[in-house]
Amino acid sequence: MQKNYSKKKLLISSLQPKSETINFLINYSKSLGIVKLNSKKIEINLN
Repeated sequence: MQKNYSKKKLLISSLQPKSETINFLINYSKSLGIVKLNSKKIEINLN
């Protein structure tokens, strides 16, 4: 049982995202805009 717990810790540490991925997601979310059109909301990429 002890071996199973130690393997999970290694798996979690390898799933950390790279800083480039985080920056891409933040910049993408900043470029999104929501426009109301005929009582509907539409997401548009502003770039």
